Amino acid sequence: MTSSSVPSVKLLINGEFVESKTTQWRDVVNPATQQVLARVPFATAAEMDAAVAAAKEAFKTWRKTPIGARARIFLKYQQLIRDNIKELAALLTAEQGKTLPDAEGDVFRGLEVVEHAASIGTLQMGELANNVAGGVDTYTLLQPLGVCAGITPFNFPAMIPLWMFPMAIACGNTFVLKPSEQDPLVTMRLVELALEAGVPKGVLNVIHGGVDAVNLLCDHPDIKAVSFVGSTQVGTHVYNRASQNGKRAQCMMGAKNHAIVLPDANKQQTLNNLLGASFGAAGQRCMALPVVILVGEAQAWLPELIERTKTLKVNAGTEPGTDIGPVISCAALERITGLIVKGVEEGAKLELDGRNPHVPGYQDGNFVGPTIFSGVTAQMTVYREEIFGPVLCVMQAASLQEAIDIINANPNGNGTALFTRSGAAARHFQEEIDVGQVGINVPIPVPVPLFSFSGSRASKLGDLGPYGKQVVTFYTQTKTVTQRWFDEDADGGAVNTTITLK
Repeated sequence: MTSSSVPSVKLLINGEFVESKTTQWRDVVNPATQQVLARVPFATAAEMDAAVAAAKEAFKTWRKTPIGARARIFLKYQQLIRDNIKELAALLTAEQGKTLPDAEGDVFRGLEVVEHAASIGTLQMGELANNVAGGVDTYTLLQPLGVCAGITPFNFPAMIPLWMFPMAIACGNTFVLKPSEQDPLVTMRLVELALEAGVPKGVLNVIHGGVDAVNLLCDHPDIKAVSFVGSTQVGTHVYNRASQNGKRAQCMMGAKNHAIVLPDANKQQTLNNLLGASFGAAGQRCMALPVVILVGEAQAWLPELIERTKTLKVNAGTEPGTDIGPVISCAALERITGLIVKGVEEGAKLELDGRNPHVPGYQDGNFVGPTIFSGVTAQMTVYREEIFGPVLCVMQAASLQEAIDIINANPNGNGTALFTRSGAAARHFQEEIDVGQVGINVPIPVPVPLFSFSGSRASKLGDLGPYGKQVVTFYTQTKTVTQRWFDEDADGGAVNTTITLK
């Protein structure tokens, strides 16, 4: 396919999908076939400025739009997503690689946030206290900030954009979104559906690009808040740069999630959960389980874990029965295989080698099969670095407390899980573990949108997480009003020179 016949991804500026005038483009590539699906532009500075300007202008009227009118847009939007979920999943699989059922899950977890956004009438209510002093009332207003921005990663190109712009817009803000330049197609289709649902022109804008786009969003004086999901390196840069420019920032970053398996756990259920969480989406989840700590007699489960892993099917995400699709790019494949080599060199035992799997019909795909290391220690590179591939590191511990100490010594705090039948062990675990999201017999404890995503420590910068109640606080400014109304006939009384309300 020639470059001229490959469709170009558009920018969205002030309600219009426009062709970029840039000279810098990147191919969107199917990771299972290497087919070029589209070209994505790295927007010019003028185009990015125009997107922010459109959002700033739209804010003047959008902020005054009745809260019920905003809510009804998202009621319509959630229905449009439901009606088009198969199409959205197919787009996602083509450009990102995950299986079709997993792609539907990606869309659905974002849909849940859209449904929550439709409840904005309840979520954005303030508080009132009557007669805090004589004839004085105090109340709070949760008012929108202005123009907000979102920077989203390749691994969840549907869910994570839907974490951001629906809640920001529902709160009365306008938004500039920069999707991942690796797989923006499903994001753009979601944006089209948002406009169809009634999002007015300028309220949602989309730019594309790399580091220059990220820096502009962090620097632009008209942007009030930046939301980011991605790597620790980039997230730290975004948080520091945006904060130094006086913006609110929330950055969800890298992880090294651990599961602890106690010998009293339900063996079959546990093994199935470990495999799904470790190898699903080819390990390309920030909430994946790349580390399992087998405690005591559970260490004897390792051979069965390996044998069950061998049953997982590696293939293109479109093929029925596929468990593990390709990783996102050739560069990702090279990095993952390099880390596997590093694990062997540093003394970990390679129990199952997933390199160079045979995938008939997809010889050019970026495939890595499920890989298992045992005898992993905290000093090894495969433990210290986020592999972001289908590689499971198995560690051992003599007790639950020893396993907890291993996890708490790791700098990351995104998610963790414990598998047990013991309520006492579970309660001890949830009390003592220094990780933001805890699963008890749940391997990927990402909360539903009634609650907020709550990663911690090196996995998160900023005190407020995405979606749920916390994100309403993030995307609004609390204004506190203290008021008194004087009776027209009342005597003025004495002058009060204190700070006491009388």
